[in-house]
Amino acid sequence: MRAVGQTLSFAPSEDSQRRDTVRATVVRVDPPQYRLADGRFLLSQPGEPLFPADLVRTAPEAILSLEASRGRPNTQLAYVGQGVNWEATYQAIIGNGQASVGGAATVTSQVLKTDSADVQLVAGSISRTRVAKEEGFALDAVTVRAARAQSPPAPMPSEQAVGETHVYTLPARLALEPGVPITTALFTRTSTPVIQEFVVPGVLPWRGWFGPQPNEQNEVPVQVWYTFKRAKGTPFGDRPLPGGTMQLYQADSSGRLQLIGEATIGHTPAAKDVRVQSGDAFDVTAERVQTDYNQEQLPPVRRGMPNRQRITASYRVTVTNAKTDPVTVDVRESHFGTWSVTESSVPAEKLSSTETRFRIRVPAGGQTVLTYTLQVES
Repeated sequence: MRAVGQTLSFAPSEDSQRRDTVRATVVRVDPPQYRLADGRFLLSQPGEPLFPADLVRTAPEAILSLEASRGRPNTQLAYVGQGVNWEATYQAIIGNGQASVGGAATVTSQVLKTDSADVQLVAGSISRTRVAKEEGFALDAVTVRAARAQSPPAPMPSEQAVGETHVYTLPARLALEPGVPITTALFTRTSTPVIQEFVVPGVLPWRGWFGPQPNEQNEVPVQVWYTFKRAKGTPFGDRPLPGGTMQLYQADSSGRLQLIGEATIGHTPAAKDVRVQSGDAFDVTAERVQTDYNQEQLPPVRRGMPNRQRITASYRVTVTNAKTDPVTVDVRESHFGTWSVTESSVPAEKLSSTETRFRIRVPAGGQTVLTYTLQVES
């Protein structure tokens, strides 16, 4: 549309028999109308247009004109656009029952370039109607305001709730360059209690039936979980955490930090603990075998109703500990619907209507055997 009224040169197209260029004035684009120098009109494009440099934009560009009734010390510009995103990363150094946790935000511009801008990071689930939704825990928006005046920087980003989102205002102004990530701290590194858990996942499917299994030992993973406590009134507990990636580190015998796991966390409100899985255990292993299986038909609850089924299955789980210290391992079973533990070698703890836990102690360099029987009806 910027070419309307302009006189352009048109090079011959590949299927054209002429070899010279033609000059014509663009009258309109849709439907096409071009006026030749002799006053005649063409109702189709006379060739490949050769645009002058002042009509071509090689990058997104915005032109803004301001009218003010009086002088102002600064002017803020805010608009909804694409091309700048950010992500949160957390680093947790795990010690003996305590963890040192820090957080950082990385801002990356794809197209926007500015020498100095105030930046606000918005975390939350924001509905958008004019752009496609993006997958994953990508944080939702970056608000960039360019201004001439500068304010003294705060030591760390400030945080506030706006609607059902949380806004983090960075203390220092940023220079954004396309393709160049900039990382800044989200909060001061702080210490918090951490709990490690070893979990053997259950054999029951969440829904549906399960059948007999071969009478042989099957190795099952022993998951490693860490829970970071975030009590109310503590520096770490009072801060809502944007969703992102948490990296877990632990020092070796020489004091050098080693990465022991990485996990994704969702948006976490203040005072809510963070629980992540770092991976599977190396020195704690488990094997499970089905020792008994029985399926029987039950009469209907009342006349006209279909028959019911009951499955009774017994299992033996052997947990081996190659560590020099004893460990506690949770064997968990979860299933939707009506089911129960009819017999077990250690007490079964009902965590909810769908999940039961068997907590066993495994000695250093030894093993512990758990046996239990499950009954499922439908």
